[in-house]
Amino acid sequence: MITKLRNLGPGLLFAGAAIGVSHLVQSTRAGADFGLGFLWALLLVNLCKYPFFQFGPRYATATGESLLDGYNKLGKGILSTYYILNLATMFTIQTAVTIVTAGLAASLFGDFKSFSIGAKTINSTEIWTIIIIAICLIILTLGKYRLLDRLMKIIIITLTISTLLAVCVALLNRTEPVTLKQILPNNSLEIGFLIAFMGWMPAPLDVSVWQSLWAIEKNNETKLYSPKSALFDFNIGYLSTIIIGIGFLLLGTLVMFHSGETFSTSASVFSGQLINMYTKNLGNWAYIIIGIAAFTTMFSTTLTTLDASPRAMAKTTGLLFKRSSKFNYTFWIALLSIGTVFIFLFLASEMGLLIKIATILSFITAPFYAIINYILISSKHTPKEWHPSKKLHLLSLLGIAFLVGFSVWYLISL
Repeated sequence: MITKLRNLGPGLLFAGAAIGVSHLVQSTRAGADFGLGFLWALLLVNLCKYPFFQFGPRYATATGESLLDGYNKLGKGILSTYYILNLATMFTIQTAVTIVTAGLAASLFGDFKSFSIGAKTINSTEIWTIIIIAICLIILTLGKYRLLDRLMKIIIITLTISTLLAVCVALLNRTEPVTLKQILPNNSLEIGFLIAFMGWMPAPLDVSVWQSLWAIEKNNETKLYSPKSALFDFNIGYLSTIIIGIGFLLLGTLVMFHSGETFSTSASVFSGQLINMYTKNLGNWAYIIIGIAAFTTMFSTTLTTLDASPRAMAKTTGLLFKRSSKFNYTFWIALLSIGTVFIFLFLASEMGLLIKIATILSFITAPFYAIINYILISSKHTPKEWHPSKKLHLLSLLGIAFLVGFSVWYLISL
């Protein structure tokens, strides 16, 4: 057991990447608008996506290769499709998670005085964006995977404790009963929100690729990261995302349901509303707990996505074009950082739209990743002893049907 605990790493990195906008923003809003009515959606989407996320560390530790190597073996067309999809979404995803982190930082640690550069006025949230990106860059370029691995263990423990404590306090302060009545959306706006909610719950399916890359890094570091260790690690991380997702859904229900509060699409205003509502309902002492839970949620996501997307793009570029020396991890992390700041400077006020676009794109592309991951793990490229069991095969097929069905439902309801 001690060895298993020491080998925890990529699973917690998965949790760090997953527990972000889907939990803090989408789950809280689901609770605020629908109570626990969308609990069914949270549990169902986690169940249906589980096999496809799990196939990442399963394949990586069974073969010593990342999912990207596997995609390449299935055909250049598949790897090229991944490359295009990732390039199209990486900037939007990074911006969406960083804008919330910056808004929280401004609310918790104070505003900076705005200043002008030519005709452009740089506000506090934009300054915090640059600071957060710079801190993440320092951690990732100097500490590399080892520091990221160790830091994430601290962040996830802090996040879990602070979130559960906040839920317990909210339950103790609740005087009215909480209904478990489940609901189905009945108009286009509710359907759109449900798809966005499930799109990043617990994370976009391309995070399975990131998980496989982290598993390779972990194995290079310890040499003891076997398939069994990887699956134990992943299950711990996945269970954490479900528990914390339910926690934020409960917080939204207990503190905000029927409150009449409408959330702003501005990052700094939304963050202030979120923390102030919790403080108003739970007491001023809860400010620090909610603040820690919210900020660690978003900082962990910002940090892990800033590491993973460049790592995936560098690997894919190397496989497709054999130019890994030029378009390497350093090139892609610099490009992603600059692109994120650029989008912030011109689209910072469109947080709600950015998040909606990113989450819906993630849900619509989910069937692609589900089908490819399933084909790869069941193919000759994976050792037979690590092929899915009959139960996992069945769950995979049901998951693919669910993801395809919901994507078609959304598209025809537009």
